[in-house]
Amino acid sequence: MDRKIRMLARAGILVVAMLSRASAQDRYLVRAPSSEIGNIAARHHLTIIRSLEGSASNLHLVAGPAGADGQRTLQGLQADASVAGVEPEFAVNLPETPAGAPLRQMGLPDPAPVSDRTLVKYYGTSAWDAYVNQPAALVIKASQAHAFATGSGAVVAILDTGVDLSQPVLANSLLAGWDFTRNIAGGSEMADVDQSTDSILDQSTDSILDDYQSTDSILDQMAALVLNQSTTAILDQSTDSILDQSRSKLPSAFGHGTMVAGLIHLAAPAAKLMPVKVFTGTGTSTLSNIVSGIRWAVDHGADVISMSFSATESSQELQSAIDYANSKGVICVASAGNDGKQTTVYPAGYSSVMGVASTNNQDIRSTFSNYGNALVTVSAPGEGVVTLYPGNNYAEGWGTSFSAPLVAGGAALLVQLGGNRMNEGLAVQAISQANPTGQGLGAGELDLLQACSYEFFHGGWR
Repeated sequence: MDRKIRMLARAGILVVAMLSRASAQDRYLVRAPSSEIGNIAARHHLTIIRSLEGSASNLHLVAGPAGADGQRTLQGLQADASVAGVEPEFAVNLPETPAGAPLRQMGLPDPAPVSDRTLVKYYGTSAWDAYVNQPAALVIKASQAHAFATGSGAVVAILDTGVDLSQPVLANSLLAGWDFTRNIAGGSEMADVDQSTDSILDQSTDSILDDYQSTDSILDQMAALVLNQSTTAILDQSTDSILDQSRSKLPSAFGHGTMVAGLIHLAAPAAKLMPVKVFTGTGTSTLSNIVSGIRWAVDHGADVISMSFSATESSQELQSAIDYANSKGVICVASAGNDGKQTTVYPAGYSSVMGVASTNNQDIRSTFSNYGNALVTVSAPGEGVVTLYPGNNYAEGWGTSFSAPLVAGGAALLVQLGGNRMNEGLAVQAISQANPTGQGLGAGELDLLQACSYEFFHGGWR
């Protein structure tokens, strides 16, 4: 049967299609003692790709024998007494826009114009007034909440494509991170572009154009884990030549992590941001990288983990990583997904994760947003939100990817107020002091003032 990636654009929204779940190149994530993995590999004719580290130790990524029946390999590992757990490695992919079609030119209204690019002071830096005082910030009452807390002392880990470490608005907020796509320190997404592309970013472009590609082989190999995003860069000038260069040279998901970081910073301007790069610039990742990223963030002092991706099926090791974070008092926030369905996706669907849906600025559920009170803890603006973009630029974003970081930033405010006694349940209790909206949006629309004042006037958790 022919299977096609389905794309739905409504009100400037790109809805990301979910891919079928399958093993990636017959790789498996095996839980077993490190002292035994060599023997296990020999018995099943496996190749050890790598052993995970830190709290992820005793997890090993292995490849099955070439040409072997993957199901038989999996069954053999499940029957091995030395194997505590095994599951196929999830491949991760971000479907793109149709070839050559900028997101703001899909036969739909253009994004709302940025009316004020005046620089205003914002917690030790200067940023566009259109970013600092945008409608989304007014909806969630960010500035009023900052009278209670700004996120000082909180660390938010961003599992994404990385962050532009030289973005001037974020300069005072960034901590050292890790790049799991290269297994090196840092977490910069600028590593995904070359020098010629850097110069394009310096010139600024009107929108980031992505190539779209769909083949049966991709559908067969990739899993149901997607980065929930749709972006349009808002920049000072544009020329056809710059647009042509950006389309051919900028990776398709480039800038996503910086955009997410910008929205966390908008909600919690004094919080420290830890880039944990688990997605490449083309929006691809693996289950093992994501599990590694969650555990690495917890082991390196994260108080909050922001995750703008989702999977249609649960994973034993993903659940275990989330449980580990929760056991250490780390607040986990994830996007609810962009399929426009009442459904359950993961990690947002885990009970110890705050799932975030998207609304417009009138508290109406976005047509692209997943919903359902079993999935959604709270909602936040996710249509045309203005945020930061690499190269000292700004962008507008649509999707639950850009709602979740506003809640993650809100959680950082609660960490400051709650101190070391903060935990997921208490955070949910405070965040749930929202504006009820119905529509399958959990507690309703995020209200940072109500969340912070609830903690403050109820004696806090100190």
